[in-house]
Amino acid sequence: MIRIIIADDHPIVRVGQKVVIEASGRYKVVGEADGPDQLMEMVKRIPCDVIVTDFAMPGNQQADGYGLLGLLNRQYPAVPVILVTMFANIATLRTAFSHGARGVIAKSASARELPQALNTVVQGRQFVSECLRVQLDQACLDQPTQSPKLSGKEQEVVRMLASGMTVSQIAARVNRSISTISKQKSTAMNRLCISTDVDLYAYARDVGMVP
Repeated sequence: MIRIIIADDHPIVRVGQKVVIEASGRYKVVGEADGPDQLMEMVKRIPCDVIVTDFAMPGNQQADGYGLLGLLNRQYPAVPVILVTMFANIATLRTAFSHGARGVIAKSASARELPQALNTVVQGRQFVSECLRVQLDQACLDQPTQSPKLSGKEQEVVRMLASGMTVSQIAARVNRSISTISKQKSTAMNRLCISTDVDLYAYARDVGMVP
């Protein structure tokens, strides 16, 4: 029996995940955590073979998101982590893999993807949610394990945009033209495979550019 620890701050989500995970009889949920603090404490005392965790969960001591992924990867490198996220875009996918995730599932995905992801990661392979695979194919990108690279100026523009500044305000602040700032914003979004300002803000928050 393959042992699974699941983490999500919504109890009803954990109930659904447990039912789906244990349906085949191959997997057993041995622990349920409601946030990153409880997850890290649980992994210390309960042996497990795979961790399935939400991306954004409130925590007092441990960070969520990429910080949690990095910590799990450093302390338990032999335990594959499947990330479940509502931030279903290529930037999140690539950065999650670069921080040690072995699988990424969109929260909007069908229930069948969770057992598929478990079967894939226990075989030592990476799993990508179907909707993200479609985005990758359409974008004709490099391997998803490669984290997107922004120039220093592009990072600066993304950070200020995510903090609430407009393109005009940024141009005035850094003494560059509005067209230059607009181009840097567009280039950054293309590199990240992001098409909306909402996704751009989510990316900036996830990687720690803004609180």
